[in-house]
Order: sequence, then structure tokens, then C-alpha cells
Amino acid sequence: MKKMQTNRLASMTWPEINKAAQQGRVAIIPAGTLEDHGLHLPVDTDIVIANRICQNLADRIPDDVVIIPPITFGFSPHHLDGPGTITLRWDTFVESTHQIISSLFYHGFRKVLIINGHGSNEPVLDIASRQAILSNPDSQSAMISWWSLQKVQETVKNFRESVWTGHACELETSLYMAIDPSLVRADLFEEDINPYMSQHFWADLVSDAPEGFVNPVRINEYWSTVSKTGTWGDPRTSSAEKGNAIIEAAVSELIEIVQEYKLRPIRPRDPKQGEPFKSRNKIVHGESPRFIS
Repeated sequence: MKKMQTNRLASMTWPEINKAAQQGRVAIIPAGTLEDHGLHLPVDTDIVIANRICQNLADRIPDDVVIIPPITFGFSPHHLDGPGTITLRWDTFVESTHQIISSLFYHGFRKVLIINGHGSNEPVLDIASRQAILSNPDSQSAMISWWSLQKVQETVKNFRESVWTGHACELETSLYMAIDPSLVRADLFEEDINPYMSQHFWADLVSDAPEGFVNPVRINEYWSTVSKTGTWGDPRTSSAEKGNAIIEAAVSELIEIVQEYKLRPIRPRDPKQGEPFKSRNKIVHGESPRFIS
């Protein structure tokens, strides 16, 4: 008989979910999107990578986390020229994510951590996490993108061969090769670099630019104006070994983050308004200001 997994929410019964919340486990949400990833990777790349990192995390610290099904539809309007891209409007994304987090809070989870796999999700996931805390001040929500993890950045700097990484690049392609090589079209690997990058306007997935490039200034143009194939980087230098190294680095650091996060105190608010305004606000607004939630 197959052993039941009691840290994947979709496969758990409601009593098991109740128990997990009462144990103080961190609810982990993988987040991605559906969008074009060059000629050689499937449109589910961001989802698959984030989800695999979270699944491996759950296998390593099974009693500390519960993995929530991935956020599949992200914020990708700039990729709409690529067939297969499905996007939500920014405010729809923020509100739906806010409600997902708040649902978990309602069921007793006090800590939510989103592991993001899509760059343009970052600002809207940040807002959704902030909103969730504002409307649920007895709980905490946080987010991080896998490529922002320090151990990932150090690992990548040790093996990278391509000048630029960004999208369907050496890193994402290596990760997909490690996860499911049967879906990677290696015969279609093609280097494609944004030809309009300059001293201040550039992007690299791990913020590692050649000499002479500074800042960078953030700008998100339609993807079809900066990439012919949908790729940003050189997938020809990819390997499953590199992908496995990235996954291990990400999981290793996330274990530390989760264990620290579990112990992080949730501090009560301390409104500084004087009376009678403090009492009035409690009556009118309840635990959190109505106009911000």
C-alpha cells in the first residue's frame, strides 16, 4: 500500500490538515506562471521549478511544512506575444493570492511562505503578502524567489559558463533537465540575448553582470521587443548536474529559513492613537483598518 503523504495539503484529509496547523507547521506555496520559455522549454517552466524545490523541501523536513498546490496563473502581461502565456491582471493576482493566504490563516496556519519561480510575480506577491498580514495581524506571510537565495547565487557563480542568465537560460534549462529531461528540446537550444542592454539597463537572474554594467534600472518591456525566441541567455551550457546543484542549494537554505521562520515571534500591534479614537477605531474597524484590507 502506498504511504500517505501528510505534508501535501491536496492529498491530506481535513483532520490531518487540522493537526498540521496545530503543530505550527509553515504553509509553503510554490508560485509560477504559464508563459513562453524559448524554443526548447515548456510554458510551465516557472511552476515546475518552484514546485520541485518545494517538494524536495517537504521531503527533507516533513514535520515542519505543508506544501500547498502551486499558484499556476501569474502576472505575465509582457509575455502575451508568446503563445501559451496566461496572465492575470495585477490586482486580480494580488486579491486571489491574498485570499489563498487568508484561507490558510483561517484554518489555523500562522506562517505562510511563498517560494516564487517567476520574476514578474515578485512585486505582486510582495503586495499580497503585505495585505494578508494587514488583514490578519495574528499571522505572518513572506515570500522569496529561488534565484534570490544566497546559496543559489554562490552555487551559480561557481559553475556558470554563460555571460547572461535570465529566461530559458543556462539556469532554468539546467533545472528542467534535472527535473524532467524528456520535455527539454535540446536540439532547439539557441543563444538569444537582449541586444538593447546597456550600462544601467540590464538584467541577470542572479544579478551578476560583466564589468562596466551598474545598478540595474528596472524596466519590463514587452518580451517580444527584446528577444526573438523568448530566451534570455544561452541554454547550450546547461546540464542536469547544474540543475541538481541549484535545487540542493535552494533546499538547503530554505530549510534554514523555515526553521528560523517557525520561531519568529508574532508581535501584537500597539496603536498610538489616544482615547477616544482608539476605542472608536476598534468598534468601527475591528482588529485591522477596513480601508487597507
